[in-house]
Amino acid sequence: MATLTFTRNLLRHVDIPVARTEGGTVREVLEGYFTAHPQVRGYVLDDQGALRKHVAIFRNHEVIRDRTGLSDPVRGDDELFVVQLLSGG
Repeated sequence: MATLTFTRNLLRHVDIPVARTEGGTVREVLEGYFTAHPQVRGYVLDDQGALRKHVAIFRNHEVIRDRTGLSDPVRGDDELFVVQLLSGG
C-alpha cells in the first residue's frame, strides 16, 4: 500500500489523516482515500476530476506528470505527498 500524506496547511479546512491506500495509479490511490474521507476531494480535485491548479502531488519526492488523468504509476512502497501551492506577490 502507498502512503498518502497531505500538507498541514489543509488542516485548517478539513481533517486529513495520513493513510495507507491501495492503488496502481495516483488516481486509484486518491479514490481509495476519498472513499474514506470524501470531504477532502474538493480541496484536491476540480469538478472534472483533475488536480486543482494550486495543488501538486509528489511521488517519492518527484512531482507527478499527469495532472489531468492522474495516471502516474504507484508501487506499494511509494509515498505520495499532496501540497497546496502558494501564490501571490
